Amino acid sequence: MYQHLLYEVAEGVARISLNRPQVFHALSPDLILEVTNAVQAAAADSGVRVVLLTATGDKAFCSGADLKVGIGDAAGFGEALRTRYNPMIMALRTIPKPVVCRLNGLAAGAGCSLALACDLVIASEEAYLSLLFVGIGLMPDAGATYMLPRLVGVARAFELASTGRRVYATEAAQMGLIARAVPAAQLDEAVQEVLAYYRSAPTQAIGAMKQAFNSSLQSDLTAMLDLEAQLQDQLSQTQDAREGIQSFLQKRTPDYQGR
Repeated sequence: MYQHLLYEVAEGVARISLNRPQVFHALSPDLILEVTNAVQAAAADSGVRVVLLTATGDKAFCSGADLKVGIGDAAGFGEALRTRYNPMIMALRTIPKPVVCRLNGLAAGAGCSLALACDLVIASEEAYLSLLFVGIGLMPDAGATYMLPRLVGVARAFELASTGRRVYATEAAQMGLIARAVPAAQLDEAVQEVLAYYRSAPTQAIGAMKQAFNSSLQSDLTAMLDLEAQLQDQLSQTQDAREGIQSFLQKRTPDYQGR
């Protein structure tokens, strides 16, 4: 089904692994389409509670756009963004399930944008992120201009984007660019702990949180209060909300089913 990535679902986790190691998992038009399709498949699968996005090997997560392959049959860079990159980023931002990025190696250019589009990034301390667009006379894209200022502020975002410097995982975690940096030998253990939490969490509640947070920074208080009321009303009708309230009253651990 997929030629450029590995996709598997087990125990509530959809694992998407970029698999073009010969080019450090650079984003070709075909790989971009496959990532989009895989995220949409995970969204449609009621058995999936959390998505893990990573890459095979231990050197790279994603080296950015595959400049040797180019933009395929797109008429220009703008069309390539609108028809390929943007749908991929929107799929990650709008899937009503948590997306965890296991950052196993470098994330450069659009590969950095791809990592930042995930909800939670856990990285090996040896990994780094770099907005390398400026090195080829371009500006950040694939959602980076949206995510970056919201994560680290406008001044720091400008510095990172205009220099394209490497930000190793420890510094990235300290500035709030990613959630956590761990020694390489502990990466899988740290990721598994996070996945274990999310695959037993109230999935619809987390999806509603994503929807609200996506809206919050370009909204106002009145609109957000209304959205909170709307989403909370919907969540109150779910099986998980009923289970959560009952378990609280009965002083027991809730058994969330994602419904």
